[in-house]
Amino acid sequence: MDFLRDGTGTGPLVLLAHGAGAAMDTVFMTGIARGLAAEGLRVARFEFAYMAARRTGGPKRPPPKITLLQDEFRDAVQALAGEGPLIIGGKSMGGRVASLIADPLFAEGAIRGVLCLGYPFHPTGKPEKLRTEHLAAMTCPTLICQGTRDPFGTRDEVDGYALSDRITLHWLQDGDHDFRPRRTVTGQAQADLLTEAAGAVARWAGML
Repeated sequence: MDFLRDGTGTGPLVLLAHGAGAAMDTVFMTGIARGLAAEGLRVARFEFAYMAARRTGGPKRPPPKITLLQDEFRDAVQALAGEGPLIIGGKSMGGRVASLIADPLFAEGAIRGVLCLGYPFHPTGKPEKLRTEHLAAMTCPTLICQGTRDPFGTRDEVDGYALSDRITLHWLQDGDHDFRPRRTVTGQAQADLLTEAAGAVARWAGML
């Protein structure tokens, strides 16, 4: 398993997986990784096998079953064992997978927390198909950074969900699923919200 590394600080190591349709070196993933590194955190990015296969000419297949992705994420955690305090998470699907495996890893002391960057609370356009059942019972400290107009879960929608008190929400004003605000509305750009998110992560991580 190959990792992209960012940061040489002394803070916790943040292990990040990508979203369903984009690789670990997108503008979003690179931006958040560099932002976290600037806050003194260390970052390791990795790709699930289906995404890594695309780099070698493999077919553009959709993600496999979520259980297989969970196994791959556990393998990534194991590969980084011994590198100090670990926070796991990722963009959209990557964060969801991390949240699904987190509680047992937290109980055994393998991780300190979970970071979800744009959690897919439901498929876009299908608010009735919630992916929140396990979030109501989470015991692992979790931070979800979410744009207020994310089509996978807006602030108005998420405010009505039953979530564990171990989950902290940091709202990014006017951000979409990729933390892109409307400049004409807020005067900000995606880079500004990525920087804000990185700062929120660093403050939260410092309290774990």
